[in-house]
Amino acid sequence: MAGIWKTIEYWDQTLFLLINQDGSNRFFDSWLPWIREADMWAPLYLFLVVFAAYNYRWKGLVWILSLLAAIALSDIISSQILKVQIGRVRPCNDPFIQQYLRFIIKRCPSSFSFTSSHAANHFTIAMFIVTSTRHIIGPYIKLFFVWAFLICYAQVYVGVHYPLDILGGTIVGLSIGYAFAKLFNRQFGLEPGPLA
Repeated sequence: MAGIWKTIEYWDQTLFLLINQDGSNRFFDSWLPWIREADMWAPLYLFLVVFAAYNYRWKGLVWILSLLAAIALSDIISSQILKVQIGRVRPCNDPFIQQYLRFIIKRCPSSFSFTSSHAANHFTIAMFIVTSTRHIIGPYIKLFFVWAFLICYAQVYVGVHYPLDILGGTIVGLSIGYAFAKLFNRQFGLEPGPLA
């Protein structure tokens, strides 16, 4: 088992360095640190709240609360359970990786690395929104997955997560987002009417 983990870790670190080192350029250096910041997406979050409340009234409020509950659960599982139990050191805090690392943000978080809470939370948001509104908004709503992926890619690019951390967080987020959206759809569901 230890040999399998060593092989996985080797490829994880190799892919990390490929993204962090070989995939670097000035454009990414300028934009990716910002893309991962919650403040940048505040207008999107505000739009979602207004959209749901305006178009669906009380069901919209339940939708918002369901989404917040899903995010809270994904964050608890990622930050307070998996990270603590697994205890994987972030690349920016790993003495072996630090010598090769391009670290382009101001601070390396002191928390553990696996799983990525950014990945868990943003893929929870993406999956919940896609699963609960696809029948209303159409196929373009799937662009939320691209949005979540870009935020996660930025986490690897700036040096705070390994790709495997992102994969783990993505699985957590997709699972929780899907479960909460299916529960919401079964109990309430948004009708296409207001947007038709």
